[in-house]
Amino acid sequence: MDTVQLSEAFEQFKEPSLTHRRIKHRDIEPLLQALNENNDFSITRLGQSVQQRAIYQVDYGSGDKKIMLWSQMHGDESTATMALFDIFNFLAAKNDAYDSIRTILKSKTHLMFIPMLNPDGAERFQRRNAMGIDLNQDARRGTTPEASLLIEAAKKNEPDYGYNLHDQQKYYTAAYSGKAATISFLAPAYNYEREINDVRSDAMKIIVGMNKLLQAYIPGHVARYNDTHEPRGFGDNFQKWGASTVLIESGGYPGDPEKQFIRKLNFIIILQSLLDIALDNYQQNDVQGYDSIPENAVKLNDVVIRNIHFENDTLSYKTDVAIRQDEITTPKGFYHIGRIADVGDLKESHGYHELDAEGLTFAEAKVYPEAFSTLSAISLEKATNLLHKGYYAVKIENMPTEKNYNLPLVVLKNGSPLGGGLYLGMRANFFLKKGNTLKYAMINGYLIDLEKPIHQNFQQYVR
Repeated sequence: MDTVQLSEAFEQFKEPSLTHRRIKHRDIEPLLQALNENNDFSITRLGQSVQQRAIYQVDYGSGDKKIMLWSQMHGDESTATMALFDIFNFLAAKNDAYDSIRTILKSKTHLMFIPMLNPDGAERFQRRNAMGIDLNQDARRGTTPEASLLIEAAKKNEPDYGYNLHDQQKYYTAAYSGKAATISFLAPAYNYEREINDVRSDAMKIIVGMNKLLQAYIPGHVARYNDTHEPRGFGDNFQKWGASTVLIESGGYPGDPEKQFIRKLNFIIILQSLLDIALDNYQQNDVQGYDSIPENAVKLNDVVIRNIHFENDTLSYKTDVAIRQDEITTPKGFYHIGRIADVGDLKESHGYHELDAEGLTFAEAKVYPEAFSTLSAISLEKATNLLHKGYYAVKIENMPTEKNYNLPLVVLKNGSPLGGGLYLGMRANFFLKKGNTLKYAMINGYLIDLEKPIHQNFQQYVR
């Protein structure tokens, strides 16, 4: 398939009920039940999680090449899970231009998918399972029921190939390029010596093919992990057990907070690589191309501001500031807390948003002294006026039951300031001024140009 066909296939078969990355077990169960009505698929209940949520295996095809794909062993890593359901839709369709591809996959491969290995973690959108254990460090001991199910599935199915599907933090870069590592790969090592046998070599060749394909979509945004052996890891052990195993990690991409574009990339590279395995096309790839993929580095931030002038009674200097937005999960969703991640010479650091503040001076943010009766009493226009006067936070007398809001202000329960300086770990609340005129506001990690209309969603939370 060429890039146009792959893109068109994704748009045609994208599962419409999955629209954001915080998917839960209850979102996928109806889709699996519907898929079970299709005779081309077999749905097996492998067992259940700690909190008794069912874990399923989806089988397709009856070929000799056995391929296992498992996703979301970390509950907050759902990008590939969405893509797997898009692939299910592709495989379930009939009588169109893709029938020949389905015939190849069905006759030459036996695909075994476990689309959500950690449903309890997905429920809370947290990495670990309900026992507090990282499933990807439980391949050796098998303490958790979820890891035990995957171990047993591997023993029973004896796959020739494995896909270990994850998400990584959005702050990874492709080496020191400044570009987000949108997709990162690893052909895990099966021993401490990091030897390359035929099994691992095949995984590397598959990755080389995926990288070539991705360069047509995201040039410079592909990286790979260091291959230090992890004896507890599932990828390392699948490789040891004889399955050529590919780790795919979905990172960040500018303007894609819900990872829907990255979901598309997963669909494209997984589907095409399955076809390449079916036809042995990956064997044409030069294994040396694996080492040419740049390694991951952690050099990205949400915002980097360069050349801020800071002065007080005793100090006067110019510095760079990096800001990250920590994502905090709540029972009803999530919010961000912006913090200062680094201060100093940050020439080698980068941001999804950057500002050269040459000629601008740091200005402390203030809390508006009078309390408002309710949050609804503050309109966007009122909030904008407060920003222009140097206020970053307000107090509310009658706190709302629903604490999420999207105003460009911090709402405080007790009026305690959360800003105050350019120091590591502090909340990112300050202003930049030129002379006596405020030019930019940094509110909870969001950079706001005060000379432009304010319209972005701030995902704030009452403090």
